[in-house]
Amino acid sequence: MYKTTLLNAVQAGAAQLQHFFNGSFSISTKEGINNLVTEADHAAEKAIIEIIKADHPDHFILSEETGEIKTDSEFKWIIDPIDGTVNFSNGIPLCCVSIGLEKAGKMILGAVYNPFMNELFFAQEGHGAYLNEKRIRVSQKDTVIKSCLVTGFPYTYLDSPNGPLQVFEKLIRQGIPVRRLGSAAIDLCWVAAGRFDGFYEHSLQAWDSAAGFLMVEEAGGKVTDYEGNHYSPYQPHLLATNGKIHDELLAYVRGEK
Repeated sequence: MYKTTLLNAVQAGAAQLQHFFNGSFSISTKEGINNLVTEADHAAEKAIIEIIKADHPDHFILSEETGEIKTDSEFKWIIDPIDGTVNFSNGIPLCCVSIGLEKAGKMILGAVYNPFMNELFFAQEGHGAYLNEKRIRVSQKDTVIKSCLVTGFPYTYLDSPNGPLQVFEKLIRQGIPVRRLGSAAIDLCWVAAGRFDGFYEHSLQAWDSAAGFLMVEEAGGKVTDYEGNHYSPYQPHLLATNGKIHDELLAYVRGEK
């Protein structure tokens, strides 16, 4: 029942992305530079929430643009109607709809859909991760120097030691490829699919990572915060890897290498 709702919702959101993509739509700016929200974000969010509310009217919803729709339910839907809004607004097809479902504080389902690449990622707790219904697994690289990594940068930079630019510089000065796609949800799914060996980011919101971190775990990878603790989407730091390079990459992001 919940899987059907999830897949219907992510597809409804994606239909709005396709409708507006490379078309004319309004764009406004939230707090910070280039922190955009578009007419398509609102349309996708509306379509997603309508489907969830029709099937499960008593469930809690946390969505990027609407915020919290609070209830006493143990089920919480965590929604990013467009992850990669800057890409979307510039006609770059690296963007997606991301929805996670949490039960009693534990993520149980996740879906990430990029309709422009026809890639629908799905994960269920204890049942694996899938790309277009085909099982996916993380990579087998065993050292950071051999790895291909991905990261993201916050829109505003805190003047803190070992920040995102410093970590990035350390890695690329050693010749380690580090990409930036502009969508944390896609980054996580591509780690799950073995395209990347690791992903780190210093500042994320719950809707950025709720579905994607479950994808990595169900594909056999490891996800923690920067202290090495089990990941919670309600704190900002995320490190996701194939598991084999986790401790070594953690040392980089912590400033220990």
